[in-house]
Amino acid sequence: MKKTYKIDVDCANCANKMEDAARKTEGVQTATVNFMTQKMIVEFAEGREPGAVMAEVRRACQKVEPDCEIFL
Repeated sequence: MKKTYKIDVDCANCANKMEDAARKTEGVQTATVNFMTQKMIVEFAEGREPGAVMAEVRRACQKVEPDCEIFL
């Protein structure tokens, strides 16, 4: 299942780091962060609950940029 989220990210470098953090999160199959459109597209692993996985993605992204916001 793929879902698109609005993300508040300040620079392209941070967007790349957040994309890497999201990809490494358990339950995420693929993740893409587009700095220009301020969107994150996440494809979840089969059988995983998107809400629970996105909570972990948010924590991982906030380690990169503490004031990062992902609007669920």
